[in-house]
Amino acid sequence: MSYREERRADQAAAAEQAREDKRLLLEAQLKAKEIDAEQKRRDAELKAEQARKDAEAKRRQEQADQKARDAKKAAQKAAKAAKRAKLRRWLKANPATLFVAFVMVASIVPAVISQVAALMHGGVFVLLAALLASMLEGGAWAITFMGKQAEDAGRPTGKYRIGTWSTAVAAAVIQFWHWSEIAPLWVACVFAGSSLFAIYIWDLKTHGSHGKTRAQRREEKARRKHEAARRKHHKEIAEQADRLKSALPFGALDDEQAFAAAWRIATGAEPGLSAELYATATNAVLSLGAAFELGDHVRPELLETGLKAARLNPFKELTETATTQAGIGLYGSQAPSKETPHTPLPEQSATTPAGRSDEELEELLPDALAAAADLVAEGKQISASGLAKKLQIRREDAMRLRDRVIAERKLHVA
Repeated sequence: MSYREERRADQAAAAEQAREDKRLLLEAQLKAKEIDAEQKRRDAELKAEQARKDAEAKRRQEQADQKARDAKKAAQKAAKAAKRAKLRRWLKANPATLFVAFVMVASIVPAVISQVAALMHGGVFVLLAALLASMLEGGAWAITFMGKQAEDAGRPTGKYRIGTWSTAVAAAVIQFWHWSEIAPLWVACVFAGSSLFAIYIWDLKTHGSHGKTRAQRREEKARRKHEAARRKHHKEIAEQADRLKSALPFGALDDEQAFAAAWRIATGAEPGLSAELYATATNAVLSLGAAFELGDHVRPELLETGLKAARLNPFKELTETATTQAGIGLYGSQAPSKETPHTPLPEQSATTPAGRSDEELEELLPDALAAAADLVAEGKQISASGLAKKLQIRREDAMRLRDRVIAERKLHVA
């Protein structure tokens, strides 16, 4: 190949390469523009989405704020309605208080004005007269309200009431002196009463509503009487109760708890009971059992009387234990035994001597006790007929022996 041909080939290749470079440059520029446009589109979409989210959040916040404002308004409205309802209930329940307040205002205002005029009539400067009038009328009410606080707290109110009425009477005297010189007597009395009437109405209301009722006073009187009787009848136990209260921290025991504890310490029983009372009740129950232990000769009306007496027994636990242990079933635990008619035994014939002696019955007592135990084990009463059959003795002897057996068992139970 010649030089010229090589040169033309190189020039052609260079031109081709330049065209290719220009094409690649244009493609790169177009690609960059496309990328830039895509980025701008994405940025616009993200901005629009963010704006939408911000608008939605703002809308939700506005809705929440509106709900909060509505709830607050509803709560305020409900509170106002509750206050109005409470006020209506209070006015309905306390009409006297409303009228008392009205009467007090109607009494205090003219009293203060009249008090100022009265002091000025005495030559006191107007400002000083106003201060003194406020001191008198206001002082009476200041002491009155202090007395009310003391009464609500349960403290004595005597000194407050004395101070209130003393101040009010002083104000009334000034009022009466002033108006009695320039007006009829009845006018002076009216203005003097204006310094007293409001105090009287307030005192009447407060002591009527906060004072003790008649029922409370009766209860306190009965309580004092009960306390005096307790200390009279149970002096040692009451003193022991006082010692218990003083030994323990203040307020650890009240009066009733201390007395109950002292009673248990002294008697070992619950308050109101003692060993002597239990013994008396037990003996009475056993004696009643012996009275109704009539064997075959129990009449229905006597049995019914005994059952009624049992229902009135205040010591059921004694009835259920002591008499059962003694074998004297008289309180309806079992019906009268329907034994067969007593048939004379061989030694009960007409030719047999009339009864055993006391010495003979004393010798039979151990056997009779054993027979009585057998009767109790069989669920039967200790009756004369039962002992007669067990011991094969005359019925008359069995009746005498039965009394000895019951007495022995009573002693054993006691």
